[in-house]
Amino acid sequence: MLMTLTVAATHDFPDTTDLGYLLHKHPDKVQAFGLSVGSATVLYPEASPESTCVALILDVDSAELGKTQPRYSSSEFALGRYVNDRPYAGASLLAVALSRVFKQAMTGTCTARPELPDLALSMTVNLPSVPCRGGSELAAELFEPLGWTVDARPIPLDARIERWGDSVYLDLTLTGTFTVSAALRHLYVLLPVLDDVKHYWVGEDEADKLVRAAGDWLGDHPQIDLIAGRYLKHRRELVASVVDRLVPGAAADERAPRDPRLSESRAQAVVAELQGAKSVVDLGCGEGRLLRELFADSSFESIVGVDVSARALATAEKRLRLQDLPDRQRTRIQLRQSSATYRDSRLSGFDAMVLMEVIEHVEPDRLPALERSVFREARPTKVLVTTPNSEYNILYDGLAHGEFRHPDHRFEFTRAQFAEWAAAVAERADYDVRHGTIGPVDDALGAPTQMAIFTRREVKA
Repeated sequence: MLMTLTVAATHDFPDTTDLGYLLHKHPDKVQAFGLSVGSATVLYPEASPESTCVALILDVDSAELGKTQPRYSSSEFALGRYVNDRPYAGASLLAVALSRVFKQAMTGTCTARPELPDLALSMTVNLPSVPCRGGSELAAELFEPLGWTVDARPIPLDARIERWGDSVYLDLTLTGTFTVSAALRHLYVLLPVLDDVKHYWVGEDEADKLVRAAGDWLGDHPQIDLIAGRYLKHRRELVASVVDRLVPGAAADERAPRDPRLSESRAQAVVAELQGAKSVVDLGCGEGRLLRELFADSSFESIVGVDVSARALATAEKRLRLQDLPDRQRTRIQLRQSSATYRDSRLSGFDAMVLMEVIEHVEPDRLPALERSVFREARPTKVLVTTPNSEYNILYDGLAHGEFRHPDHRFEFTRAQFAEWAAAVAERADYDVRHGTIGPVDDALGAPTQMAIFTRREVKA
């Protein structure tokens, strides 16, 4: 995977070898950098006062990529994580390499020559193989509003067989006058957008990265919704948070007064309800969003994250950096693979159990099994359940009537349905139940998230 950046001499920049100062890479050296999925090499095919070219070569280890990364789509064939175009096509992996290799250049830092970062340079960027799901037209729509001249040439599937037509790949050349920092940040954001694929987990911190990298231009870009949507894997809450932060008045234009940090509010509400508990099970913990909040609160002495997905647990372990913790801290938290619908004696004896946005992922005919395993077998002192309020969905633009908020949801309760289900569970299991709301409340439709707090009767104060 190759990218070249060529800078031409101008009146303000007479010696183009000064590019080495901006990139913090000496033109006379070949430098290699280790990455989680391979290595990156930086070298200068050309270096003269009139013209300097720097090349970034990314060597992807397909085996390592397959071990650590998620599938790219639900329709991918069995070996798709190992046999794919990632080693040859410049997309999110190349964007990560840019950030790793040219981090100081992206931030505009150059202590040796502090006058250089603010210079606009005449430059040409070439990426000979870029996946672009939208064709050359999309490449132009993304880069031209930023001031680039775009030459996007589709690469045929087979040059010898014309009837096969073009592939999704482009030979992309960008020409323009920018600071090095601006050019690198354009590429960092837009390469994965062209591909509409990210090889790593996307969470709230990724929305912050997007704002930091593109905050000075994304708010005015005519394709802001497409860029934010693709960059953030089409997660509506994260896209809304970025748009609200970058576009003045965007929140006022929404049909729903959405809290752009609903997932954060949800976790905070759950932690607040858990105060007083010493031991907590996060059942259906996923990739560790709530676990991170629980672990940050030292009042929780024993925390167990449970999920049916081994991959999600592996991601949670990395996000929590469990391997780096001292032994005393490491003993506070455990990760276990199990299912919410199966009995598991290891989950008995805890003060509290949380099912945060879990029940809607369970087939309705399996809810009695979940009820049995949680309320009759594990039987904690307190159970917290959060789930979407389907009535609120009508306020979300882009969500069709009857459509669920997530493709993996098997159902979504109205407020009345959730109250009826919770009351029946409480009565059968000898618990008391009360309800709460999370997120902005609409007078007619309620809040986006509804919560039930179950307390075992024989220990209720």
